[in-house]
Amino acid sequence: MNHDIHDFISKSQADLQAEYERIQKRATEDPGTAGDQGEENWATLLREWLPNYFHIVTKGRILTATGYTSPQVDVIVLHPSYPQILLDKKLYLSGGVIAVFECKTTLTSAHVKNAVKTSANLKRALPKREGSPYKELYSAIIYGLLSHSHSWKGRNSRPIENIEKALWESDETHVQHPRECIDFITVADLASWHVTKTPYLGSFCNSNNDGIEKQNGHAYTSYVCGCIGGNMQRAHFSPVGALLSGLFSRFAWNFPDMRQLEEYFRKVDLLGFGEGNMRSWDVSIFSEDVKERIVHGQFSDIASFDEWSYYF
Repeated sequence: MNHDIHDFISKSQADLQAEYERIQKRATEDPGTAGDQGEENWATLLREWLPNYFHIVTKGRILTATGYTSPQVDVIVLHPSYPQILLDKKLYLSGGVIAVFECKTTLTSAHVKNAVKTSANLKRALPKREGSPYKELYSAIIYGLLSHSHSWKGRNSRPIENIEKALWESDETHVQHPRECIDFITVADLASWHVTKTPYLGSFCNSNNDGIEKQNGHAYTSYVCGCIGGNMQRAHFSPVGALLSGLFSRFAWNFPDMRQLEEYFRKVDLLGFGEGNMRSWDVSIFSEDVKERIVHGQFSDIASFDEWSYYF
């Protein structure tokens, strides 16, 4: 039986789909306006679902303390304390940025590759955080790619495989540290991906044709995909719901007042069922103090919002 929240999410997803169909009717006449309308659709969704103390603006660049300036991005979520006088300057100070999104109406492989590259470049230019696995594995800024639909509509097309191929190819080319991973990719009528990170899986033995081989411990990143109609997926699953649940989970690290709703969204299964491949990282990615603790298994008990948990 569906919970009422699933109906509310379905309404938001249906609104996005209706907007996509409307925008597409005029897209060939004026692609720029079509793109602007698509961005505003996503900005509206975030304004409707995120707490109203966030500033949500469209079209701007991110300026880091090192002087790096990102390419133009489409939707930006700013900290509640962001100075009012700077809200319309279109050059946003990275210290006040919580999340950044690129928005597309119809997703292509090139969009995925470019977004992963831009995410990595921006996060690499931010100050490195140290002191816990969570701080060292995640950037202070969330980066996502949002799209109404996708370009693979042929009878035998494989959009999930195409997106994941582009995602992993670009990840392996551009992402030099787990903190640089893109955080979310959502295609409203198809699927939603979110990154997960495991600080350390210890040494273990692996059997192969030559006998027993010892594998050293590594950290791992994964892009977990939940898709409409996927194996084990419930009928109420929505990529938009998965995105919102994931955003509440990430935002709630810094905004504790969001944690009760974050827990609620998990209990009513907004995130849905997902799976994904993994990329391993040598433990040298961590600072010396953190590396020393994790290789000796000095983790906390698994708990929400614990920076020393086994899994984020």
